[in-house]
Amino acid sequence: MSAFAQWIKRYPVVRGMITYSLLWPTGCFIQQKLSGKKFSEIDWKKCWRFFFYGGFIVAPSLYCWIRVASIMWPKQNLNSAIAKALTEQISYTPMAMTAFYFSMSLLEAKSVEESLNEVRVKLFPTYKVALCIWPFIQTFNFSVVPEKNRVPFVSMCSLLWTIFLAYMKQKEQKELEGGIFVK
Repeated sequence: MSAFAQWIKRYPVVRGMITYSLLWPTGCFIQQKLSGKKFSEIDWKKCWRFFFYGGFIVAPSLYCWIRVASIMWPKQNLNSAIAKALTEQISYTPMAMTAFYFSMSLLEAKSVEESLNEVRVKLFPTYKVALCIWPFIQTFNFSVVPEKNRVPFVSMCSLLWTIFLAYMKQKEQKELEGGIFVK
């Protein structure tokens, strides 16, 4: 076994960090292409921010959440999976979305006030969509997928989610205020 493979086996969070470091900027890139940008118009700094946030913020925090959830509900059955998925939706998810909008805004050199306003405008619309998707994905993840593969599985599912987050992130706040996403 190569030294790199041994290192990943010894530190499983690294596998998630590598996966998210690839998937998050890829999601950002795909979102920009879907919005009609030509290759020469891609905002590579934005992709870099998604690389940093996905690999160094999302992956470790998700790894910790999955470890805690596995300790709290050690059984791999449907009841435990539902409990984990529902708990995630009321604890981890709002915190993760808040951190996403706030941190990414700061990485764009926005002020704290502007960053907080972006959280205020975009959190609830994004959370409503998450509630329609993630409980089902996570119930499957926690009931069927072996623990060692849960972060990579979720990261593959999160590619589509990251495209949506990149879409929501690039939307102007005024487009969301009073729009179809906010009631």
